[in-house]
Amino acid sequence: MIYKNITDSELMDVSHEIRNGKIVVFPTETVYAIGVNGLDEKAIKRLYEVKQRDITKPINLIVSSLEMINMVAKDITPLEYKIIKEFLPGPLTIILKKKDIVPNVLTNGGDTVGIRMPDNDIALNLSKYSNVPIAAPSANISNRPSGTNIESIYNDFHDNVDIYIDDGESKFGVASTIVKVENNNIKILREGVITLEDIINKISMWYVYFLKWLILWLLFVNIISRCYYIDSGVEGIWKKIILFL
Repeated sequence: MIYKNITDSELMDVSHEIRNGKIVVFPTETVYAIGVNGLDEKAIKRLYEVKQRDITKPINLIVSSLEMINMVAKDITPLEYKIIKEFLPGPLTIILKKKDIVPNVLTNGGDTVGIRMPDNDIALNLSKYSNVPIAAPSANISNRPSGTNIESIYNDFHDNVDIYIDDGESKFGVASTIVKVENNNIKILREGVITLEDIINKISMWYVYFLKWLILWLLFVNIISRCYYIDSGVEGIWKKIILFL
């Protein structure tokens, strides 16, 4: 079945099919994805077969919210949270430590999983309405170009895919950037729309603002402490603060 100009009600129906193990092709802001219920081991194995993907290559999860990220990932560091806050939803995949709820077949037995939150309402709502993360690599037969329109994707998969959602040509046509944090250092595993410079610039600005607020807070505490020892009583403290300012 192929949906075009899909309605919200139809999206809910498709989300129900995803929960039940169906394979769905759907748009993201980068390229089209081919996805299944990311917690359903049987569906994931079928996805590997249909895509003709090497079983040793992990598949990323598409999620719809921070709550869903916390459902599948653990031990998220402040720097990882900052990257999530600044760039998701968006064309970025971040590698995080996985929880046991994530099937091992999805990660080739590894302890990490790629997390993606696309800047695309159809993709986000499919995950939201199905209430599961969606295991979703790019919609193409392995080693062929990523699919950016339904016509080329259908020529790859035909009836091996249960449902197609047609949303026109992909916005970017380039895969998402994959980033991993190791020892508090940011590493780009695959560069896409977002560059390492983009990430560093945003994160660096956050640290600058943080340091400014920290300095102001320390100055404030210092003023309060000095006033406390010089004058007793609330009135004396506030007089000193006003004089300082």
